[in-house]
Amino acid sequence: MVIQCPFKEMRSYLTEIEQRFGLQQWAEQQEGFALHYDDQGLSLRKIDEPKLGAITVDFVTGAAAHRRKFGGGKGQSIAKAVGLNKGATPVVLDATAGLGRDGFVLASLGCKVILHERHPVVAALLYDGLQRAYDDIEIGPWMRENMSLVFGSSHTLLSQCVSTPDVVYLDPMFPHREKSALVKKEMRVFQELVGADTDADDLLDFAYPLASKRVVVKRPDYAPFLNDKTPSMQIKTKKNRFDVYVKAAMI
Repeated sequence: MVIQCPFKEMRSYLTEIEQRFGLQQWAEQQEGFALHYDDQGLSLRKIDEPKLGAITVDFVTGAAAHRRKFGGGKGQSIAKAVGLNKGATPVVLDATAGLGRDGFVLASLGCKVILHERHPVVAALLYDGLQRAYDDIEIGPWMRENMSLVFGSSHTLLSQCVSTPDVVYLDPMFPHREKSALVKKEMRVFQELVGADTDADDLLDFAYPLASKRVVVKRPDYAPFLNDKTPSMQIKTKKNRFDVYVKAAMI
């Protein structure tokens, strides 16, 4: 058993997750992390830094619920970046889904979002969060309609896509500046768990031919353009920016 759980009745569900995402193979290759399931759902802990707490995916309560209700709706920068407006609710392929937060924002605004995630643990956390969201009385109906997960590397999945999304969204891991030592707990855990996306530049070449309307790349404000390609336009926030590659404007 890779996932520790005090509830015997959850064992079949957790065994399914372990098998679906190959968690036994992952567990045999690492020692620094532990997966646990309780009444809050599936969580990940860094064993040697217990003060960092647990990482879990929760679309129903907490920060996700607050952002859905009070985050600014279609006026948010990410909504503008993907071209969401009164006349359009694009189909978005989130090719680097992570914990699914950006995808959830877009799904809550009416977009149909397909999530790609290649790391087995991150995908398992995301899958469990989705199952609990699908079962929620309030958000379950539109979550089932608008948000789905495909496990695997976008480097492979993008080349195999048979349907054409309006937008391909990329948010690859980018190393934090060294002076920013006390980064968020999740980023510290993720940097050790997943590492940097050293092959992220290649994704733009896969993504651009696939998207029918645009590719959107989320970057820290200090990061270079993905694959050194200048975007058609930019939408900037306090710490990040969205580089937008509009199909008609691509050189």
